[in-house]
Amino acid sequence: MRAVRILPADQWHTAIHSVTLDYDRRYRRRLRFVTDQGTEILLDLPEAVHIRGGDALALEDGSYVEVRAADEALLEITAPTADALIRLAWHLGNRHLAVQFLPSCLRILEDHVIADMVRKLGGSAAQMTAPFDPEGGAYHSHG
Repeated sequence: MRAVRILPADQWHTAIHSVTLDYDRRYRRRLRFVTDQGTEILLDLPEAVHIRGGDALALEDGSYVEVRAADEALLEITAPTADALIRLAWHLGNRHLAVQFLPSCLRILEDHVIADMVRKLGGSAAQMTAPFDPEGGAYHSHG
């Protein structure tokens, strides 16, 4: 089976399969994987796109595979003030790290060196496990 396009979460209805992928495997152009139900699928897109949890892979036969974001080892970064959190976001961006922005915290893939930097800058970095869905950036498209 071949997946030929991505549909955002609000543009599809019923999936026949699902696949659980981590962040790195959700930014692809071409990828061979096995669905959670055991079916082999080839993702074959014209260009790499950021696939988000809840999106669907459209198969050539018109059916869909729901994409689920896998739990990953993350750091949840907080700060005592909004200004301090913005400053930390700048430092993370300056290191070209993928960052997920939430209302009162930032999340990045777990990295003990960055956790030490965050603490030295007055923030907190707590280890956690959750799906990771960072900002795609101005130059990355969404399916």
